[in-house]
Amino acid sequence: MIKFFVVFASPVLRVQDLCISFCHGNKPASNVVDHFSFTIRPRETVAMVGESGSGKTVSALAILKLISQPPASINSGKILFRQADETFIDLLGLGPEKLQNIRGKSISMIFQEPMSSLNPVFTCGDQVAESLRIHLNFTAKDAYYKVLDLFEEVRLPRPAEIFSAYPHELSGGQKQRVMIAMAISCNPTLLIADEPTTALDVTVQKTILELLRQLQERRGMSILFITHDLGLVSGFADRIIVVHKGRIVEMGTVTDIFRHPEATYTQGLLACRPPLNSRLTRLPTVNDFINGKFVTGQSVIMPDQREKHHQQIYSKKPVLKIEHLGKKFGKHQVLHDACLEVYQGETLGIVGESGSGKTTLARVVLDLIPSSAGRVFFDNTDITKITLKIRKKFRKEFQIIFQDPYASLNPRLTVGEAILEPMKVHGLHGNQAVRRDKVVELLEMVGLTRDIYNRYPHEFSGGQRQRICIARALAVEPRLIICDESVSALDVSVQAQVLNLLNDLKRDFGLTYIFISHDLAVVKYMSDRIIVMQNGSIVEMGEADVVFGNPKSAYTRDLLNAIPGKIPAML
Repeated sequence: MIKFFVVFASPVLRVQDLCISFCHGNKPASNVVDHFSFTIRPRETVAMVGESGSGKTVSALAILKLISQPPASINSGKILFRQADETFIDLLGLGPEKLQNIRGKSISMIFQEPMSSLNPVFTCGDQVAESLRIHLNFTAKDAYYKVLDLFEEVRLPRPAEIFSAYPHELSGGQKQRVMIAMAISCNPTLLIADEPTTALDVTVQKTILELLRQLQERRGMSILFITHDLGLVSGFADRIIVVHKGRIVEMGTVTDIFRHPEATYTQGLLACRPPLNSRLTRLPTVNDFINGKFVTGQSVIMPDQREKHHQQIYSKKPVLKIEHLGKKFGKHQVLHDACLEVYQGETLGIVGESGSGKTTLARVVLDLIPSSAGRVFFDNTDITKITLKIRKKFRKEFQIIFQDPYASLNPRLTVGEAILEPMKVHGLHGNQAVRRDKVVELLEMVGLTRDIYNRYPHEFSGGQRQRICIARALAVEPRLIICDESVSALDVSVQAQVLNLLNDLKRDFGLTYIFISHDLAVVKYMSDRIIVMQNGSIVEMGEADVVFGNPKSAYTRDLLNAIPGKIPAML
């Protein structure tokens, strides 16, 4: 009955021929949102999917006129919102005062990064209460009790404590729940959720999606859900809008989009996620589809090929051995008695929720933080007991690629300087001229061009910056590279390109990887073996396909059950 109502009811929002451009100096402006037209019906969830820069967020911000003009310019179009009296009002024609009555009340928004969206100097409760006082004229006392009710509704633990807590005192999932409570506080007609689960653990991601669905059913909201991951919305949305380079390339029901995608771009988005039921030698990318390079029936790694490869790897001695490793921060034990071995040429995947100890384990291994107990052997040398002089030599053997490439690059150094610097520190490649040539060689090796040598990190996309970080990691010719959530913030197509690159480099240079991620599909695709961590302890370890096919621990089963992206055609 609800779906019948959704299809035939008058839309709550109608976007007509929306065009938005940005002016950059003397360059002619081009549309970043090019003739967008779509509707959202009552109680409907519409997902807008596309890569970074496709126009998703700009079009969503335009609904509430949250884009700065200039540099932005809304060149044409209407955004018609249905009011309580069933009449439509063009939001683009409203002044600041009338818009203020709609923002946060009739239409609310959940932003991608809750930490930067919440004010760090106000408590979480006060920030939610502010909306109630402004829009619904609540007294301070009434607002307090209403916020406690909202915190309970979004399933936050200890609502009174959360009310008085500051954003930095909460986990990522808890901060996102505070944002959701704020967004629903005035019972909006339309909720815009802009990448609300990006970089969250799969279990937290699953609970946030379930929470939004339950809130929608109870409150009768419509939802515009923005994401770069098609698989994420397969069991959540009613309809999908696919956007590419500022244009809507396809629109339809979830079943139609997944079973019968018409646009080559949509086909590419669906294909570039690592499959869970097979193991490809190489991931397809969106560009493979757009440029006609994708070949149906790509090469699949057969079980006997994988077994032969593993026999070669595990017949040798381990290159890295960890014995009873522990780490305390104050009185809190964050790593418990970790024991594992890593073999030359292997990719060892480590999965677990935030706070499970994945990154702590990696940083102790790299000696970025000291261990509290245990030993780490590299080539039979206990690197926890070596002198500083010898430690510098061993640092060359280990490198790390961090999650955020922009934060891990010095904004004051050019790309070339950033890659050359570790060569100079370790006295590699003779002189500066040879090192510069080596930098150019590395840039070309990771799919970049020599002309970017003198450019700065801010001039590049996320995928390009991650390639720069990979080139920098390779600069000292390491044997072991730790990839710490190194693709989690990338679009699925860029992610596929980077994963292919990492596998190519592993093959060409005989590298060994420790691959840390909360994305289980990516870890399965990349890994030979997988370690599952929970609360600082290793709860399961084994060959990747075996762990996925027959998990031993209940925690691993919970993680696997939380993986999004069941395609309707396969149900």
